[in-house]
Amino acid sequence: MEKRALIFGISGQDGSYLARFLLTKGYRVVGSSRDAQMCSFSNLVRLKIRDQVEVESASLNDFRSVLQVLKKVRPDEVYNLAGQSSVGLSFEQPVESFESISIGTLNLLEAIRFLEARIKIYNAGSSECFGNTDGRPADELTPFRPRSPYAVAKAAAFWQMANYREAYGLFASSGLLFNHESPLRPQRFVTRKIVNAACRIAEGSKEKLELGNISVERDWGWAPEYVEAMWLMLQQEDPDDYVIATGETNRLEDFVDNVFKVLGLNWQDHVKISREFFRPTDILAVSANPDKAARKLRWKAKYKMCDVARMMVEAEKRHGEERCE
Repeated sequence: MEKRALIFGISGQDGSYLARFLLTKGYRVVGSSRDAQMCSFSNLVRLKIRDQVEVESASLNDFRSVLQVLKKVRPDEVYNLAGQSSVGLSFEQPVESFESISIGTLNLLEAIRFLEARIKIYNAGSSECFGNTDGRPADELTPFRPRSPYAVAKAAAFWQMANYREAYGLFASSGLLFNHESPLRPQRFVTRKIVNAACRIAEGSKEKLELGNISVERDWGWAPEYVEAMWLMLQQEDPDDYVIATGETNRLEDFVDNVFKVLGLNWQDHVKISREFFRPTDILAVSANPDKAARKLRWKAKYKMCDVARMMVEAEKRHGEERCE
C-alpha cells in the first residue's frame, strides 16, 4: 500500500532532497508552502522532481491551516523542516524565528493530537542547541546551552516533541542534525557564499571574499545523505531522538582552504576578515558523537568536510556551465 508523506518546508534544501529520496521509496509526496500557487519550488525543479510532487498551501503558524492540510492529505508520515533557518538572521528577527520554529512545531503536534491520527512525525532539530561543547562530542544526553535566538527556538521545539511523545504517546522523533551542506543551500549560508565567491575568483573576478570568524569549528556533512537518517527514524519500532553528524570536526578556515585548493588557489590571497560578519554570540567549537545513529539506525555518514567542499565546487561549476549554454 502506497505511503503518504507530508513535508513542511519542501522548498528548502532538506525538504527537496527528502522529497527525492521518498519518491525513490515509492511514497506519494506532498509538500507545503505558505502560498503554493506563488512559490517557484526552484529546488524541486533543479532536482527534476517538481512534476512528481503534489503541493498544498499551509502555514505552520496558523493552527487551522495545519489542521486542514493534515485532514486533506491524511499522511502516514510528517516531516517538519519548515521555519526560519538562518542563525545569523535570527539575531535580526528573533520573534519571527521563535514563532516559525517553536510555535509552528507546537501547532503541528497539537493538530496531530486533536485528530487522534496514527501519524509519525519527524522534527528537524539542530546542533545549535548544544552551544559550545568545549571539545566534548555531543550526544543525545548532552545538555543544551543555546547561544542564538534560532537555537533557543530549536531547543523549545525539541522539548515540545519530547513532551507530546511522553504525555500523549505520539510517534514523535527529532534529529539533532549538525551542519550539512549542498549546492541547494541558500547563498546567505557561509559555505555557499565561500564556494560561489571562490568560483567567481577562479574565473577572473578581482573581488575579495569577506568572512567573519574563520576559527569556529563545525561538523560538516553532505545534506543528500542526511535525509535518509530522517526517514530511518520514522521506520523504527519506537520514537526516539538522534544526533546526525559525521563525527569529524574542522575549522571554517579548513573548509575555505579546501574550496580554494580544489580550484588551484591559495585562499589567503583572496579572503578578508571583517568584523561586520561576527555574531553577537557564536559557538566557537562543537563536535558530535553519532554512535547511536550508527547502532540503531544503521546510518553512518559517507562524506566528510573535504568531500563536501569538493562536491559543492564541482556542482557550482556545472551549474555555471548550464547557465551559459
